[in-house]
Formats: sequence, C-alpha cells, structure tokens
Amino acid sequence: MSHVPHELAEEFPDKTDAIHRLKESDGHFRKLFDQYHEVNREIHRMETGVEPVAEDVEKEMRKKRMALKDEIAGLLNHQS
Repeated sequence: MSHVPHELAEEFPDKTDAIHRLKESDGHFRKLFDQYHEVNREIHRMETGVEPVAEDVEKEMRKKRMALKDEIAGLLNHQS
C-alpha cells in the first residue's frame, strides 16, 4: 500500500494541459476533478492514520477513486 497521494497530474503526466483546459471549460469535468481530489485526500488521511477507518470503508473509497479516475481518463482520451 502506498501512502503517496495519487494526484491527477502524476497519474496523467502527458495530459496536464488537457486537465487544465477541461477544468476551465467543462463543468462536468471540473466536478469530477474536484470529487477525485476530495476522495483522494480522504484516502491519504486514512492510509496515514490521520483518520483511521475500517478496512472495508477504505476499500470502498479506493473503488470510488478508481471509478472517478476511469471517468476522468475517458474524458481526457477524447481530447486531442
């Protein structure tokens, strides 16, 4: 288990310009971006023991982060 935050710029290093562009122009993308970062920060706090939770809660949060990341990836892949 990694205790390093999974920031979108690190997850998609070749898409940083598209991420910025979509944050500015696409409300749906901006909402997904904000949700991803909120969930990501919560998971990081769980992993580091700042906010201890049951293992199943942490697992569900990771699934939620992955679903958000997948949707974000789909939107990024449709950008040229």
